[in-house]
Amino acid sequence: QVQLMESGRGLVQPGGSLRHSCAVSGSIFSIYNMGWYRQAPGKRELVAVITRGGSTDYADSVKGRFTISRDNAKDTVYLQMNSLKPEDTAVYYCNADILEGRLSRVYWGQGTQVTVSL
Repeated sequence: QVQLMESGRGLVQPGGSLRHSCAVSGSIFSIYNMGWYRQAPGKRELVAVITRGGSTDYADSVKGRFTISRDNAKDTVYLQMNSLKPEDTAVYYCNADILEGRLSRVYWGQGTQVTVSL
C-alpha cells in the first residue's frame, strides 16, 4: 500500500523558514511529478511542482521564497520555505503521481498545518 508521510514544523514567525519533507513508501515502480499544495479557508493553491527530471514550477505568490526539490533515491520531495509571511498560513499537502504496474495514480500526504504568526 502506497503512503505519503509528511514531516516538518508548523509554527514560525514572519520572516522565518521551514523545511518540509514528504516520503513515499510502498510498492511502486516509479514516481512522476511530485508537488505541494496548500489549503487556506476558501482557497486551494498549487504551491510548487517538480518533475522526475528536476524541472520545477511555482505559484507566483511563492516564487523566490520557496524551493522544491526531490531525492529520487529516497522517493522524497522537499519544500524549503523562506521569508514566510502570514498569508502563507495554510494546511500544506504533498502529492505524487505514482506508477503502479501499468497505471499511474495520484496519492496525497496527510497534510501539515503551517502557521506564520508573531
